[in-house]
Amino acid sequence: MNLKQLNFHHLFYFWRVAKNGHLTRTADELHTSQSALSAQIKQLEDHLGQALFKRDGRRLSLTENGQIVFSYAETIFGLGQEMLGRLRGQSGATRHIRIGSVSTMSRNYQENKIRPLLSNPAISLSLESGHLHDLLDRLHEHQLDLVLANQTLPSNANRPLHCQFLGSQTVSIVGPAEIWKDKQLDVPKDLDELEMVLPGPNNAIRAQFDALCAASNVSPRLRAEVDDMAMLRLIARDSGWLAVVPEVVVQDELRLGSLVCVGRSPELVEHFYAITTPHPHRMELLSLIAQ
Repeated sequence: MNLKQLNFHHLFYFWRVAKNGHLTRTADELHTSQSALSAQIKQLEDHLGQALFKRDGRRLSLTENGQIVFSYAETIFGLGQEMLGRLRGQSGATRHIRIGSVSTMSRNYQENKIRPLLSNPAISLSLESGHLHDLLDRLHEHQLDLVLANQTLPSNANRPLHCQFLGSQTVSIVGPAEIWKDKQLDVPKDLDELEMVLPGPNNAIRAQFDALCAASNVSPRLRAEVDDMAMLRLIARDSGWLAVVPEVVVQDELRLGSLVCVGRSPELVEHFYAITTPHPHRMELLSLIAQ
C-alpha cells in the first residue's frame, strides 16, 4: 500500500472511534450506521494488513499497531483542524485537550498549572480526575492527552510514557486562627495527642507524615482522613482540628486569615508530575503545562 491508496475518509472514521472507544456513540455523532462505520474501518484494516482494534467487553481498545496509527491520525487531523481554524480566522477553540488528574491533587494547584491553557482562545479543555492507574490506562488508549499526578510513575517497559517533574510545594500544619494565631509548633514533637485531620492512606503526604511521627514516637489523635483535597480544605476550615495540608489547598483561607500555619517539616513535601505519551503533539503540550 502506498500513500495514494490510503483512504483518509476511512482513517478519519478510525480516528473518531479510537478517541471515543465506542462504535455506536461514534456512529451517532457522525450520523451514519454502526454497520457502515464498522465496514469502513474493516477496509482500512484490510488495506493496512493490520488489526487496529480489539474488543474488551463492550468497549473497543487499540491494538499495538492501532496505537501507532492513532498517534499519526491524531497529528494529521489535529493539524487539519488547526489549519482550518487559521484560514477561517477563528478566534474560538480549535484544539481540544483532554487532561486527567489524580483525585488526591489540589484543585488550586491544577488550576494554576492549566492557566496558560485557559487563557488560550485556540484551546478547549476536558478535565477529569481518578486513580493514577485508571488515568494511565486512558492515556495509553489515547483517551487522554496528559495526566497530572502527585506521585511517581510506575515502571512499565511495555507502556513507554514520558514523566516530567513540575515542581514541589510545602506541606504545612494549619489550624483555625481563633485558636492558633501567633502560635508555633515543633513538628512532629508537639503534635502528640492533638486532634488532627489527615490526607487518606493512599496519599504520598500521609505516608511521609506517618513515618515522621513514628520516628519521633508521636501519636496525634486522628479525627478524620480525607482523600479529596477540596473536602480536606473544608474540614480544616470548619472542624477546629489541625490539618496536614499543602498550603496551596488552603491558600484563600490563609490569605483571609481564617486559617494559620502553625508548623512545617522539611520532610513533608508534595511533588508534582506531568505524564504523557512520547508523541510530538503531546510533548508540545508538556511545554505549556510546565511553564
